[in-house]
Amino acid sequence: MSSPKESLDKTPTGRNRLKLVAAVLTFLGLCLFAYFVYAVGFWEIVDGIAKFGVAGFGVILAIYFIRICMRAFAWRLSVHPPFILGIKDTIPAVVIGEALSSTIPLGILISGTSKAVAVRRRIPLVAGLSSVATENLFYSFITGLFLIAGAFVLLFGFSVDPSLSTLLYAMVATLTVATVLGIAMVVREWHFASWLCNRAYENGILTHLLENGRREVRRFEDLIYGFYRVYPRRFVPICLLEAAFHALGVVEAWFVIWSLGETVPRLQTAFLLESVSRLVIILFKLIPFNIGVDEAGAELMGSAIALGVGVGVTMAIIRKGRILFWAAVGMLLIAKRGLRLGELSVPASQVSNK
Repeated sequence: MSSPKESLDKTPTGRNRLKLVAAVLTFLGLCLFAYFVYAVGFWEIVDGIAKFGVAGFGVILAIYFIRICMRAFAWRLSVHPPFILGIKDTIPAVVIGEALSSTIPLGILISGTSKAVAVRRRIPLVAGLSSVATENLFYSFITGLFLIAGAFVLLFGFSVDPSLSTLLYAMVATLTVATVLGIAMVVREWHFASWLCNRAYENGILTHLLENGRREVRRFEDLIYGFYRVYPRRFVPICLLEAAFHALGVVEAWFVIWSLGETVPRLQTAFLLESVSRLVIILFKLIPFNIGVDEAGAELMGSAIALGVGVGVTMAIIRKGRILFWAAVGMLLIAKRGLRLGELSVPASQVSNK
């Protein structure tokens, strides 16, 4: 009979299961990508990309750089004094985080940590992690409002099937509840994460990891909640910067549609396509570059709002080129700084030692 330790060693970890799920989803995404390229027509997509041109690609690269700057400024404002980060620190770190998030199937698990690691010579790691988490809370709040707005634009601006209408109302209700709970958690200072860690430790779960880790999680929460108590005047500027990030995404979508089409598109159309793209990014973050699912979402939404055939797929592929470019820049920054993947995924239990 095997010992408990041996049984534990043979049990697949959560991360291994996630890797398997990511691999399966990536394969399905590739299949979906191939299908939509075939359905729309390879040469039609090539013609659309050629029509967009190098100049057009340069424009969306510039737009995305400004979007990166918006989040970099928001993160800079989220740093808890006495620690300070300059924009020269946060912009490269955001590019690194976005690169890992886009290219690695489990990149979402280390993209935030990688930002903090990238600036660890400027501020302590725990302060970097808490500032990243604070900025992410603001980003999540604004993203939730953005998705709710997109759902209402589709519901009241276009004719949709009853089944889709029901799904949209359910999404709005879910996002609204999540947003309210998130605000309540911060305002009431619910130490939910540290409570879970303490309960797990008391029940003998991950005791080695949580021996010191649960205290660091509590310290981490205190830093975040302390920011909200001490610096309320930063709330509006950070929210505006996060909103600008999404607004520029709408501008980018509008520019791509305008470049591919014969007429000037409505702002509603670009707003919907960007909101669908953002939703796809959230739901299918395990798939590198959102391969296949981004094209599917853009084409299905394009068909629903009477956009030209193939415009949605072509737009998604063009924007994927933009993601590839900035991911390459991020990888170059990682190599230049001599960072390793192991460094970019520091366990919470080791934060106090860094």
